[in-house]
Amino acid sequence: MPTAVTEIPAAPSAEAESHFAAELRFETDCWDVHDSLRQGADFVILDVRSPTLFAEGHVPGAINLPHGKIVASRMAAWPEGTVFVTYCAGPHCNGAARGALRLARLGRPVKIMAGGITGWIDEGFALAREGNDESPRPDASGRRD
Repeated sequence: MPTAVTEIPAAPSAEAESHFAAELRFETDCWDVHDSLRQGADFVILDVRSPTLFAEGHVPGAINLPHGKIVASRMAAWPEGTVFVTYCAGPHCNGAARGALRLARLGRPVKIMAGGITGWIDEGFALAREGNDESPRPDASGRRD
């Protein structure tokens, strides 16, 4: 008797390979972004949340550009071909996808950072704040050190 997992058969390996390879062209994860930032990023990371949320804590090195303000005139500050990585609050938020869509419509290469700021914190990575390089990480209760 099949379970809910096996009731629908898994895709053939060739289809699965194609699907997962394509998925990685559209997104990256918090760990890879963190590691790449430490090595010297070859991309621009955009926090597409509000300036207030950005000030409360963001990925170090991120630029705050709410998705509604991603327009051609602003993006002209970066050379064509610059890769952008967008993020928002987390899996419950579609701001990163909205920002990525705007960038794609402008012909800019873009990926989403899966997990957003929630994923960043879950990985144990520090947040930056306006005026500070890093802010204390929240503990399990959400309080800051």
